Amino acid sequence: MNRWFLIIALLIASLHVVAEDSIFHTRIYNKEYDVFLQLNLYEETEMIPGQDILGKTYGYLKKTTDSRVWIITDAMISKDGKSAHLEMINDYGSEDLNASLTQEPDGTFTLKQLEGSTLKVAGKGKWIKLPKTMTFKK
Repeated sequence: MNRWFLIIALLIASLHVVAEDSIFHTRIYNKEYDVFLQLNLYEETEMIPGQDILGKTYGYLKKTTDSRVWIITDAMISKDGKSAHLEMINDYGSEDLNASLTQEPDGTFTLKQLEGSTLKVAGKGKWIKLPKTMTFKK
C-alpha cells in the first residue's frame, strides 16, 4: 500500500512541475498592436518561419503581417517561475534590448522594455514604436 501511495504522490508532483513549465512555452498576443510572442523560455526550440538559418531560439516577437522579428537570444526565468528576464535583438542585428516578461494573476502577461533599443514593428510604410509596457493574452 505504501508503494502505491509513493507512486501516486510522485506522479502528482511531476504533473505539477509539467504544468508550471508550460507558463513560458506558449504563444501570446497583443491585439492592439497586432503582435505576438512565440515562446519556449525553458530551452531553445523555436524556429522563426522563413529564417531557418538563424536556428533554434527561445522565441521571438513578430507582427502578424510582417516577416521581421525580434529574437529572444537569452532568457532567465525567476525562481518563482512567474517572470523572466529576456535579451532580444532584431533580425538585422542592429538593435537590442533587455526586457522582463511576467505572468499576472489574471493569466495575462506583461512585457516591459527595461533598457536598450525600443521595440519597433513595421506598419503602413513606417516603423511603429511599441509601448514600453504591453499586455499579452493567450
